[in-house]
Amino acid sequence: MNDDVVRLLELLADGAGGEQLAHVAVENPQLSRASALALRIHSTLTAHRRREAELSALFDTASDLAGLRDTDAVLRSIVRRARTLLGVDVSYLSLNDEVAGRTYMRVTDGSVSALFQKVTLGMGEGLGGLVAQAAQPYATRDYFGDERYRHTWPIDSAVRDEGLTAILGVPLALGDQVIGVLYASDRTPREFTPDEIALLSSLADHAAIALDNARLLEEISEQSAALRRAEEAHDRLMDLALRGADVPEVAAAVADVLHGGISVFDADGAELTSDPVAPVPPPAAIAASRASGRAMSTSDGWVCAVQAGPELLGSLVLSGRGDLVDADRRLFERAAVVTALLLMLRRSVAKAEDEVRGELLTDLLTAPERNPGALLARAERLGLDLAEPHAVLIAHAERVPRTRLAVAAGRCAALAGIHAEEVVFLVPATDAGSLAARIAETLRSAVDSPVTVGASGPAHGPREIAAAHAEAARCLRALLALGRVGEGASMDGLGFLGVLLGEQTDLPGFVRRTIGPVLDYDARRGTELLATLNAYFESGANLTRAKDVLHVHVNTVVQRLDRIGSLLGADWQTPDRALEIQLALRVRTLQG
Repeated sequence: MNDDVVRLLELLADGAGGEQLAHVAVENPQLSRASALALRIHSTLTAHRRREAELSALFDTASDLAGLRDTDAVLRSIVRRARTLLGVDVSYLSLNDEVAGRTYMRVTDGSVSALFQKVTLGMGEGLGGLVAQAAQPYATRDYFGDERYRHTWPIDSAVRDEGLTAILGVPLALGDQVIGVLYASDRTPREFTPDEIALLSSLADHAAIALDNARLLEEISEQSAALRRAEEAHDRLMDLALRGADVPEVAAAVADVLHGGISVFDADGAELTSDPVAPVPPPAAIAASRASGRAMSTSDGWVCAVQAGPELLGSLVLSGRGDLVDADRRLFERAAVVTALLLMLRRSVAKAEDEVRGELLTDLLTAPERNPGALLARAERLGLDLAEPHAVLIAHAERVPRTRLAVAAGRCAALAGIHAEEVVFLVPATDAGSLAARIAETLRSAVDSPVTVGASGPAHGPREIAAAHAEAARCLRALLALGRVGEGASMDGLGFLGVLLGEQTDLPGFVRRTIGPVLDYDARRGTELLATLNAYFESGANLTRAKDVLHVHVNTVVQRLDRIGSLLGADWQTPDRALEIQLALRVRTLQG
């Protein structure tokens, strides 16, 4: 008997299976008690070995998490260990997409069906949906015969294609939120034990930790990148500010860093950059940003008030970015501070430059004879060549402050300022009349009110500019007297009406502008075109009477009138032109 007991102990030491141990009891019934004890010892040792393997797998998984580099690799390792430890045919892991309202397959091990590997399901569908809703494990020995969960055609088709029957699913949870499900499944019916459910749950906890760690690492990486970007952007903005960059250049730099569109607006809402699709900032968002000192989110992007102390200088608008991490938001707010600095600097420079330009304009109009060379040199320092032809214009608007009108005029002028209570500006041009009409329309749009513009020119040098200013003033007074508010014109465009209505009328100038070409032709050729004009109009435009007054043949009168037409223009006999010509002839006669 002792030899038989020794044999049982040897079998246990050699790791014999339960069948061998039971066979000993069959051969020798007297050893039944010892055999039963040997079987208990064998079962205990088997359980310990299995538990040791499970613990080893969990430790290995924890080690993988500690050295996390590739989330997918860790998840694949967990799914593979689940399949090995539970001895199942297939194991897999699915994750929830809360935004899309779907669950998708992330990792599989042992799967042979392409349909199963790509299956997606709606929230709450299938066994996994039951696990996610209840946040607790569920197992079935016969998937297709179990009615505890909602069967759908896509899921059942994928499970049938894979040939699965028994399925165990446990939740992947972060706090109270279920983010996915870990599964173990067999192709034959099977009951899953509590130990197997506990083991798979432990592996699911590790998988949830892996995913959470990956999310944290991604957030840390994003924050680190944002901080580096903010540091680089800060240095870049400071460099631009110190180099005296303009507002559009700073806006372009910020847009490049934040990967969005940047637009800058002044306090009146006028855009200072050139973004063609810049959204106009909502006043409420600007007010909220001004009160809080922080950037505000809008339906189109973000808005940040640009201010210096209590004074609102404008606003900064970021488009194309739905959300901003804290580092990017602080960068956007810092860009508003730099923009405020640039606007203040630009205001100071503009104020100083306006003073210099204002002094130059005053000296040009009041003392052109004092030192013309010095005036030309001062203008050259401001980038003006007064030897080139310039039109002199005066703008007038009833309900618009002169300073605002002067700022608007300065945007389209080489030199602008307020002189004698009117806005005066110079523009390089040779056709003052058409220029005045265009600028009147431009200024109307800029100040949202009718603007009347009188013009003269072209003028070269200080003396001519001063004379042109006097004529532009007469032209403006004539326009206002005629009720042509909101229009722009020169004295040439007003004709004899300008002579009649303008103060300090320039009669010789009117005569020259009207019939000067005829006077010059007579002076050069010794002809009598002027006498022919007088006789023609005094005869009531009758050729026969005119030829009698002139004592020439009628053909001679016709030839002279043709010549006059070539000098004065084909429309010289229209009522308006004819009236101006007759008035010029009368003025010249009265002048002797």
